This record gives sequence, C-alpha cells and structure tokens, in this order.
Amino acid sequence: MKNITVIGAGTMGNGIAHVFAQHGYQVTLCDISETALEKAMATIQKNLDRLVKKEKISEKDKQSCLDHISTSTTLAKACSQADLIVEAATENESIKLKIFQEIDEAAPEHCILASNTSSISITKIAAVTARPDKVIGMHFMNPVPIMKLVEIIKGYSTSESTTATIIEVSKSLNKVPLSANDYPGFVANRILLPMINEAIISLQEGVAGVEEIDGIMKLGMAHPMGPLQLADFIGLDVCKSILEVLYEGLGKDKYAPCPLLNNMVMAGKLGRKSGEGFYLYTPGSKDLKVSSQFA
Repeated sequence: MKNITVIGAGTMGNGIAHVFAQHGYQVTLCDISETALEKAMATIQKNLDRLVKKEKISEKDKQSCLDHISTSTTLAKACSQADLIVEAATENESIKLKIFQEIDEAAPEHCILASNTSSISITKIAAVTARPDKVIGMHFMNPVPIMKLVEIIKGYSTSESTTATIIEVSKSLNKVPLSANDYPGFVANRILLPMINEAIISLQEGVAGVEEIDGIMKLGMAHPMGPLQLADFIGLDVCKSILEVLYEGLGKDKYAPCPLLNNMVMAGKLGRKSGEGFYLYTPGSKDLKVSSQFA
C-alpha cells in the first residue's frame, strides 16, 4: 500500500490527504475544481505551519509532507496507479455512486475503494462496482489530523482481507480503527445525530436556550462541544441529510429531521460554513455569539 488517491478536496478530503502524506504515503488529491485544490493545499500548509509552531513537527517534516502530495483534476489519471482510493466527496448518494462507477473503471484491479461516507450504505456503493469485495467504508472524523477514530464499515460483500488491510492502514496513520456493520448511520451517526436532533427540538420547544443546551451537555456530560455548536460545525445541511438516511433506512419517527432544522437549511443558515447557524461566525474571530434568531 503505497499510492493513495483522495477524491474531493473539501474539509475532509484535504485532512485525509494531509494525514496520509504526513505518514509517508504518496498522495494524489483529486477534485474537479482547480480552485478547490489550491484552497486545500493552502489549508494543509497552514495546518502544518501550526504544527511546526507548536514544535510537534520540524520544517523538514512539513516539507516532506507537502512533497508527498500532488493534485489532479482528471479522475482517471488520478486513479490509474492507486493502491487505495478514498472518496471524500459531498454526502450525496447519487454523486457517490457515479464516482464509484468511474473510479472502479479507472483503478488497477488490486486497488481497494473506500468511502468516507458518514451514512450512505457501503453495500449499495459496492454494488455499482465490479469489485464489491474490495469496497469498504473509512469514516474519518473532523478535524482529520487531530481525531483518532476511523470508523471502518464492512459492506455485505467486503472481504476479510480488505477489512484487515484497511485496519492496518488506519493504524499506520496513528489512528484507532473500530469496525461497524453496514446499517444506516453505522454507529457514530446513528447515536450522534438523534442527540443533535433532540437538542434542536429542545430549542424549538423552548425548553432552554442555545447556550444553556450546549452548556448543560458540556459541563454535565463532559462533551467538548455542545450539540448545537457541533451541528454548526458539521453543517446543518449535512445533519439533515444524515437524519433523512436514518429515517428512510430505519423507518422510525425519532430519526426524522425536526422542523426547525429543516427551516434553517431552507433559509441557508447552515452553520459555520455559511457564517450563521445557531451561532454567528465572523472570519478571524474566535468569539462565539448566539445567532440573533435565538438570542
């Protein structure tokens, strides 16, 4: 396992590329947008600079990491020499299925195809390829360079050999791989998203305010971030999408996105990435202020 291709240069994609490159893998970061690739490389460099400043890595380590990453806007070319492809595109089923059809055709026969999906069925993704035994889920956590967990999701046809290989690869990244079977939301989001949804329902019904809900969960349950702030961090549109997958797959009302969440997404209040969700986000500022909608 030497050559890694990461599909998608967004927050998760650039973090995954960073971690693989930092651990000596040769990485090709692929995206249809040259601008997205430039932004991703700038983010990786900024994160490496932060590690140098904290004396966690040297300048030599930083340069080595950057030297291990190349970029491409051509999917077929990016996949042609890959031993492992990690798809980290947007959490949209039709987009992911199309990508997997294309990378299956472009990748070498031995190549393992992994998805960073947080909720979409690995079995369904594998079914559009000619190598379902080599398709697996590698659900990294955000921010990827910091968070230790990789949730490994085995599809119906994923082979034991593929699973064992990906567990060892995850360990080589200094991550902790923990396995789950292919059910809606796997483990992380099947437990996390209903909690976030319930926090939004509590706000919607006037049980408590934004700061109170988050404060109670941080101080009382030792969560590093309250559920409403975490929803902003994930993206309210992503939260809604995952809940819809859970609701469709499990058929239980407790997984249905609540009306307040639906309304905020329709209004474009998506959290940190849009500048406003339950909190306001000002570029360059670390101050956290509750949105005027909920103040």
